[in-house]
Amino acid sequence: MLCPRNARVLDRLFKRYYQLQPRAAAAGRKERVLTSGIVQRLLRLARAIDKLIEPIGKGLSWLVLLTVAVGFYNVMARYIGRFLGLQLASNGLIELQWYLFSITFLLSFPYILKHGANVRVDFLEAGWSDRRKALVSFWGTVLFLIPFCLLGLWVTINPVLQSWGLLPDGTWGHWEVSPDANGLPRAPIKSMVLVGLGLLLLQAIAQAIKFWAVWCGYAEGSLLLEAEAELPPLE
Repeated sequence: MLCPRNARVLDRLFKRYYQLQPRAAAAGRKERVLTSGIVQRLLRLARAIDKLIEPIGKGLSWLVLLTVAVGFYNVMARYIGRFLGLQLASNGLIELQWYLFSITFLLSFPYILKHGANVRVDFLEAGWSDRRKALVSFWGTVLFLIPFCLLGLWVTINPVLQSWGLLPDGTWGHWEVSPDANGLPRAPIKSMVLVGLGLLLLQAIAQAIKFWAVWCGYAEGSLLLEAEAELPPLE
């Protein structure tokens, strides 16, 4: 049996415990509401980035047709011009063909990433749960893809500025042009490297947000990923 003194001590401990329980529950609810609000704002940011990338990706399909049309003309002009003894082709059109291809190549990466059509090691993650897939994808995006984009932007910005005519003394001169006769300027197509890496960085941030939301158990992030995976762009 407990002595009166020990009984009073236990009584005070139990009262203190039950007084703290409602406070702890209220603090937990407040923390969950705060966390949920942050997640909702981040998911809105991810949706805004998705809305930016989606029309760019769809517009590239028309750019592919234009690339094919320019390539077809270059081939036909070369052979018909040779048969007629005329100069129907030009270096400008030949360079335009690979400029268009380069733009398609550089700007398609964010769209492919958004729809999950990038290459994955499926035999490893086939049996994983959605939360485990999201965990691996989140850390892969944060530790590898985002640093790659940042490094690419940092390495590329100076050559692009120099192509636009930036001189070592800080003044501006003539922009870089093709050394071939009737060639096109080089600066605009080199700038597409920055644009492509910048858009890829934005989409990587959006994907990381969605993976993090799935990892934390928020259904909205999972719904976003499932909706994007329904329509892979390049198959």
